[in-house]
Order: sequence, then C-alpha cells, then structure tokens
Amino acid sequence: MQVTQTQSEGLKREFKVTVPASDLQERRAARLQELARTVNIPGFRPGKVPASVVKQRFGQSVEGEVLDKTINECVSELMKTHDLRPASQPKVDVGQLDDASDLEFTLNLEVLPAITIPETSDITLTRMTAKPAQDGIDKALEELAKRNRSFENIEEARPAKEGDVLNVNFVGKIDGTPFDGGTANDVNVEIGGAGFIPGFAEQIEGMSAGEEKTINVTFPADYQAKELAGKEAQFEIKANSLKKPVDPAIDDELAKKMGFESLEKLRELISSQAENEYSQLTRLRIKRELLDKLAERTDFEAPESMIEAEFGQIWQRIEQDRQNGSLDEEDASKSEDDLRSDYRKIAERRVKLGLLLAEIGREKEISVSREELMGAVQQEAMRYPGQEQAVFEFFGKNPQAVEGLRGPILENKVVDYLIELAQVTDKEVTPEELADMPGASL
Repeated sequence: MQVTQTQSEGLKREFKVTVPASDLQERRAARLQELARTVNIPGFRPGKVPASVVKQRFGQSVEGEVLDKTINECVSELMKTHDLRPASQPKVDVGQLDDASDLEFTLNLEVLPAITIPETSDITLTRMTAKPAQDGIDKALEELAKRNRSFENIEEARPAKEGDVLNVNFVGKIDGTPFDGGTANDVNVEIGGAGFIPGFAEQIEGMSAGEEKTINVTFPADYQAKELAGKEAQFEIKANSLKKPVDPAIDDELAKKMGFESLEKLRELISSQAENEYSQLTRLRIKRELLDKLAERTDFEAPESMIEAEFGQIWQRIEQDRQNGSLDEEDASKSEDDLRSDYRKIAERRVKLGLLLAEIGREKEISVSREELMGAVQQEAMRYPGQEQAVFEFFGKNPQAVEGLRGPILENKVVDYLIELAQVTDKEVTPEELADMPGASL
C-alpha cells in the first residue's frame, strides 16, 4: 500500500491510497481457492471444483468482497500509522477499477483536535439550594382539592356568571359539517376558566338553563388535533343546568380518597416531591455554571462535521416549534439569519464542551460500567409505563442504542468529578430564585 497525504488544512485531512494490482490479484486468487475447497456445486466432488468454474460462479461477488475488505484494512492501517482519531465517518472515493489496474482511492476525513485540558481546580461555583415552603405545600393541596371538587346545582334561575359552571351539550361544525370529537353532552364548562378552546367559555357567559346559542371560535394554530389547527368552527350550544363548584375540605378524608393514610402522609409526599424537584434544579444550575466557566477556558477548533450534525438536530427542533407556533418570544422576533447564527454558536459550544469533557474522562480514566449502562436502560424503560418489556427487548436487540446511553452517563460523571475539584459555596435561596434558570452563555 502506498499512501500520499494530499491535504492537511485545519482538522481536515486527505490521503491518496494506492494498492498494486498484483496484491489485489493475490487476494482474489486466495479467496477463490478458499471457496474451491469448501463450496458445493452439483456435478463436482467437494474440494475438486475447477478454479475456472469457481471464478465463473463467484468471481463477481469475490471481487466486491475483496475490494471492501482491502479498503477497510487499508483505512484501518492508515489510521493507526498516522495516529488519526476521526471526528466522523471518513469518506472514501474509489477510482475506476478493472482486473488489471491498481486500486486507487481517496480518503477524506476530519480529525479530533488536540485538546489541552485547562486548569479547573481554581473554578469557583455556587450551589443553590431551596427547601419546600409551607405555603407552597398548602398551594399544592389546594390544587389537589380543586381537581377533586364536586358540583352542586344552583336552583336560582339566573344567567351564568364568572365562577359558575354551566353544564352544556354542544355540536361543533366546520363549514356546516360536524367534525370528529366536536359533539358532546353533559360537559361542565367553568365560566371565566381556560376552556378547551379560547373564546368558548367567554361566549357562553350569560346563558341560562334551557337556553340555546351558536358561537364562533377559532382553533389555535398549535392545537393538538392537526386537522383542526387554525380553523374556524361554529358550536351549537344548549345549556342544561347551572352549577357551582364545591372544593372538598383539605383533611384526612381527602387524603384517604387519594389513597393515603392521613393528610400528614399526603403533605410528606408533596414535600418529598418538591425536594426531589429542587435537587434536580440545584444540579442543573451548578452544572450550567460549571459549563459556562469551562467554555471560557476552552480554546481549540471543533470539527465542522460535528458542529453541522449538532446544529442539524437543534434546527430540526426549531423548525418544529416554528410550525407549531411555539417558538419563545425572543426567538420569534429574530430574523432567520440571526436565529441560525445564534444556534450555530450553541451547537459549536456543545461540541467543544462535549469533546473537552470526553478528553478529561479519558485522561482521568473515568469510565462507564456495565451496571451503570443497565441502570440507564432501566430508567428508559420506566419512562414508558406498560411498555417496559418492549423497551428492554429493543435495547437487547440494538447494542448500539445501549452505547448511545454511555455518553450522557460519562458526561455526568466527569461533571461530578470537576465539581468535587471546584471551590463550591452553598447558598440557600427561595424556590422561585432556584427555578429562575439563566440562559447558557454563547
């Protein structure tokens, strides 16, 4: 094999590789001889099939097999000899080839950059923590009581007003034709409440039991039923009865109705759930601060192919949010060029930080155990209640999917290692302050 490097620009490398025709002929002949010893062809004894017959029968497939194997072996040897660590799948371009010609191909690739790990022991971080407040627990209990409310009929004959609940039948139509899911009976609609379509609850305020009315509404652009999103509809409404919501007392009876021994046990669960949520926010905030400070100390070129792949994934989500009308206000106000520029910077930041954390893990011999991988698989399965077995079977049949969980685990282990090295100051804040997550620095 003869190798000539034809490009070395930044992280891009190009090599021209030549394999003599004589080497290819030897490889083809050896493979055909191997087949002749093992192949079964009617009319010939095993091991006695003439070489000409084997070549006629298998020559084309052997040609492709030898070519693929030769290229793979050459690429592997070239990577090892030149100590190359590819950032993405190398691209191989093969020239014209016949039985008598040399094999010539071009190998193009981007390599991972040389990364100098910055000093991290002098990094200072703030670990924000919060405790569940009693008023927060009380508010959660009030929400639970509200979700378990009952409704009592209002005997007084009067129009519905804010705070009342109007029980209605309705038939929804688009262009005069009823649509699927647009007809229902005995539906309780809170006057002044959110309603299931903007403008619905507002337009039935003032109706009395027995009254009928037709209203016009427009489904939101991001409505979950895509076939209805953004469309105008008419609803024929019949008011059945007027009711008032009655929230149950927040006591042991409410707790028992929800499957708890007592109100105290229910309060303990709400407090525990809040503590878990705050713990996750604490982790997210100190990790964000650490990554921001690492980004300031990161000074190496990131492979363009990795940036493009990361940006492609980010932009796909942006496009989906834009189509659904769910872009946040700041992004929605930007031009497409500015939006692309900002998110490309985010993609570059992510790639650089990912490479830096991986390099720190490599140098410090931080690894992911099989037990940790299996634990991650189990966590994935728990995200799909009732389908756990199907998730386990998927990962069992797709080892590459299991390996895909390795990166996030390793990243978190490296982050934990760096936080242990950093100078950390604990600071207790309110739950609202803890939840006020700052954006990542570009």
